[in-house]
Amino acid sequence: MFEEYIKNGTPEQKERAENWQIAIGLQEVDNLKVSQALVELAKRHIEGEITIEEVEQRIWEYHNR
Repeated sequence: MFEEYIKNGTPEQKERAENWQIAIGLQEVDNLKVSQALVELAKRHIEGEITIEEVEQRIWEYHNR
């Protein structure tokens, strides 16, 4: 899902992409599928557009609207 960042990203992007891949993989172990909205937030975080705190806030807002 985030292979391009892992192969060609900056060290920070690689680390973030690996962390997101692990997190999403753990969801898949429980047969849970993450939303496209989460994938888009993850990409924005990997690219450095938003912080992890902003990701958390947006996830909270998404689920509490």
